[in-house]
Amino acid sequence: MKKAKFLKALSATLALAMATMCFAGCGDKNYAKNNTEYYIGCTGPLTGGAAIYGIAVNNGAKMAIEEINANGGLNGTKFKFEMKDDVHDATKVAGQYSALIEEGMQVSLGTVTTAPCLEFLNYAQEDNLFFITPSATGDDVTKNYKNAYQMCFSDSSQGTYAAKYVKDNYADAKIGIFYNSSDAYSTGIFNNFMKEFNQEQKDAMEIAEFTEDEPTDVSSQVEKLKGCNFIFMPIYYGPASTFMKTANDIYSADVIYFGCDGFDGINSQKGFDLNTIKQQISMLSHFDSSSTSGKSGDFVSKYIAKYGSDTLNQFGASAYDCIYAIYEAMKKAGDKISVTMSPSDMCDVLVEVFNDPTFVITGATGEEAIKWNSDGTVNKKALEYVVKAKNA
Repeated sequence: MKKAKFLKALSATLALAMATMCFAGCGDKNYAKNNTEYYIGCTGPLTGGAAIYGIAVNNGAKMAIEEINANGGLNGTKFKFEMKDDVHDATKVAGQYSALIEEGMQVSLGTVTTAPCLEFLNYAQEDNLFFITPSATGDDVTKNYKNAYQMCFSDSSQGTYAAKYVKDNYADAKIGIFYNSSDAYSTGIFNNFMKEFNQEQKDAMEIAEFTEDEPTDVSSQVEKLKGCNFIFMPIYYGPASTFMKTANDIYSADVIYFGCDGFDGINSQKGFDLNTIKQQISMLSHFDSSSTSGKSGDFVSKYIAKYGSDTLNQFGASAYDCIYAIYEAMKKAGDKISVTMSPSDMCDVLVEVFNDPTFVITGATGEEAIKWNSDGTVNKKALEYVVKAKNA
């Protein structure tokens, strides 16, 4: 049995090494030299537990591509978009990245989730490939990488925005925090949230943590936060829903649950009817899926008409904005752009545009102007999105 496990591990290691070797020299060859369309690619989970995010990104990006092409593309040249399935598994990225490059990918949305993106950016850095991720929130995604940008808020900025929002709107609340102390996403937001408070404010908070990805028993944490009327949850919707179901008959309907982008999709989670939860469920976001006006409202109505509402979330809206950001940057670059450019040459041009402080777009996310900081992080408005109001 031990020998079989060893051989299986060795085989996986060799496969990954071969995949890495196969594109180690991709930067030396321009696979886009015969392109007739601008090729934007990425990887993301189209299957598996995180598929709702990848499917939304794929849908949002393709919807933007179809609109751009219907309006003549860029000076008559159309765009194509391709997402390869990485199943939210970083070990799948090497082979998928290689395939995209060899198919002629010139610019990218990176990956959908953070762990695969940290793998993706190593290869993108080597090839000098420009990418703007719609939803990989990790701070290290853009850190020290001049070719990497985010349309989503980074983990640290989510923590900072959330703290400022809480101080401005819930200064008198008794704050509780439920977070995963073993998860980089959760701890990153938690740590930056706490930085915004003085010691007296921190001492007044109640903090309950867990360490499993999907805890089944959170009764002790529910009990610890019983005296709080505002509970911040910088976690994914799975454990959040477990907490809410456990606390539903214990807590008052006046308690407010407040999360970040990990809450997105909680309203469509199988086996969880959020309408049975008495308390208000809200989240810090750059997109309101119930919007009926402006660019966000236009996106919502078009997305539902095309794909239905099951996968409508900020990930799809963010991907839609990513495609338009690339398109607008290419328009601004003018004759510096060509359809047969190598990824590296394309990257140099796009980085110059994105780093220009006058480059601003408006989109389905953020409600107002979107621009980028010098470190590749996005600068736009955050808002509280009420997923479900408290029961009357």
